[in-house]
Amino acid sequence: MADATSTTIDERSAELTKLDGNPSLGLAFPQALQHVLAMLVGNITPPMLIAAALNLSAADQSMLMQSAMIIGGITTLLQLYPVFGFGMGLPSVMGVAFAYMPILMLIGTQYGIAAIFGSQLVAGFVSIFIGMFMEKIRRFFPPIVSGTVVVSIGLSLYETAINYMGGGSAAKAAGTFGSPEFWILALATLVVTLACSLFGKGYLKVSGMIVGIAVGYAIALFMGGIVSFDNFANAAWFSVPMPLHFGLEFHPDAIVLMILMYVVQAVQTIGDVSSTAKGGFGREATDKELGGAIKGQSICGMLGALIGGMPTDPYSQNVGLICTTKVVAKRVFRIVAIVMIVAGICPKFCMLMATIPQPVLGGATVTVFAAITLSGIELLCEQPFTYRNKMIVGISLALGIGIGAVPEILQFLPEIVQNIFGSSLVVSFIVVFLLNIIVPETEADRAPEED
Repeated sequence: MADATSTTIDERSAELTKLDGNPSLGLAFPQALQHVLAMLVGNITPPMLIAAALNLSAADQSMLMQSAMIIGGITTLLQLYPVFGFGMGLPSVMGVAFAYMPILMLIGTQYGIAAIFGSQLVAGFVSIFIGMFMEKIRRFFPPIVSGTVVVSIGLSLYETAINYMGGGSAAKAAGTFGSPEFWILALATLVVTLACSLFGKGYLKVSGMIVGIAVGYAIALFMGGIVSFDNFANAAWFSVPMPLHFGLEFHPDAIVLMILMYVVQAVQTIGDVSSTAKGGFGREATDKELGGAIKGQSICGMLGALIGGMPTDPYSQNVGLICTTKVVAKRVFRIVAIVMIVAGICPKFCMLMATIPQPVLGGATVTVFAAITLSGIELLCEQPFTYRNKMIVGISLALGIGIGAVPEILQFLPEIVQNIFGSSLVVSFIVVFLLNIIVPETEADRAPEED
């Protein structure tokens, strides 16, 4: 009798590992909740950082966070159930991409929030064609190119993390930036996050960021005077983001920057989708799936621009969960998307998340930014470090990071050129892309073929 019961349970659990499986709600919901918790903080942090950098009101910050949850849920659904080739038909948890942060900050501080969404609308449309011609352009983005870009993204985000660890712009204005209590919060969050990630097992290992934030938040509450619940108390329980609330502005240099970022992000999406196919299904991703994934996140980026949702991409921590658990049933990820959308129409939830102190966010996100850099290094290691490859990577990073640190070197160039090439990410991408095409390649320089 016990053997029969055990067999039945195993059969039910097996439904989780089938794409079109039909696991019970009791089995599917815990798996879905695990994915929501793994992506939650990562999804709401970028809009929080942008809102703080642009000094937006609490209501606008809440709307950005709501839109991030809603557009993440919609994109997750579209990737799961493709429409007219938009979407890949594989499980994926989509959320606002940290990789866009340097460009979003640059455009936002230069022109305002409306320019972010105006450039996103145009870039999302252009990116659809990247997905359409994936087979033809994929060869222009070998690991040496994609790896250099990802390393540049990670390095360019460190300043943001350190500013938040010190208390952010509000602390600078108040003269408390880098105060001892902020250091305590940031370091406690960082230590707990690292401890979970390095020594934890199972769910604890992939949820180090949310556990670290919970500990840092508890310490902040104990300190008193750091966490304020005023905006949470005044927030509504139910509200839908208003279309075009933030407006749309179109600036040529901002549009170019965003298009370049969408190209860069397409490269990273290729990696995440490939990992999902390999880890979840034991096969390579097809060009149709890769192209569909890029087209899906592109058209949802256009939709996001209209409602205040920032650009999305597949979340690597959720890809890791898929590869670890082998849970790929569409029903699980359908629940994930529904939970995200429901959370997005609840301002109360978003304003509760907004009470997280900036030093706590800084201590947690520095690990994310470090992981981005290291994933770029892993990509670079997929190609041999020959003299040609080392020089291409070194020159690209040197020019990108160097010009980004000393933008005054561009002061005599037209303003539109300054705005485009003042980004270390853009410079690194353009240089590595062109050098990889121009400098002759030998057999020793190429990545080994997979069997």
